[in-house]
Amino acid sequence: MPGLALAMTKDRDSVVAQAKAERRRFLRVQVDLSARLFVPGDGREAKCKVIDLSPGGAQLDCEVVPVADTAIVLYIDGFGRFEGTVARPEGSTFGVKFNCSALKRERVVEQLTLYMNRGEVDESVLRRHDRTPTKGFARFTRANGDILACEVVDLSLSGVSLKTDSRPPLGEVVLIGQMAGKVVRYHETGIAIEFVGPPSEKAATDRQPLTVVR
Repeated sequence: MPGLALAMTKDRDSVVAQAKAERRRFLRVQVDLSARLFVPGDGREAKCKVIDLSPGGAQLDCEVVPVADTAIVLYIDGFGRFEGTVARPEGSTFGVKFNCSALKRERVVEQLTLYMNRGEVDESVLRRHDRTPTKGFARFTRANGDILACEVVDLSLSGVSLKTDSRPPLGEVVLIGQMAGKVVRYHETGIAIEFVGPPSEKAATDRQPLTVVR
């Protein structure tokens, strides 16, 4: 039944594509945070370092490296407790996919924003790309929690230009969609924002910064 086989292949490819998109949709920020790992299955505990962090997961450098799919509990200094599963163990590092609610993820976004506004974000993760004129409406969230309406003037993989009456201080980290970025300059009608994101070019190409309503 070639027709059925083709349909099953398409369904499988669709599921794989959706899983990849889910994996990439969260901003991943380079950090340097102390943490403690607990493996409930065998009672092991270990100190570790969080290399990067997002609302959906983290990358760790740790004394103990559990095998893939192991359930773990992670306590990150300043961010709290997370349950998750191990992914991509390699050498002394591995990833963790968090199992947490949407409310918990929103809290992590807020915590990451505060972390970056303390000036601890690595400037080397800022990337520059050609901008494309894009008209539409969006919202951005300031470090103080204010949510402001704006109009998108142009957009690239590395930043966005917004039409807005608000003028946050230069260097302030704001959130727009699932992305965080620094206010880098003012222009006649608003502000320019450089996204803060993963350093790899592939990751930058894969992500979708924000939803624009036209």
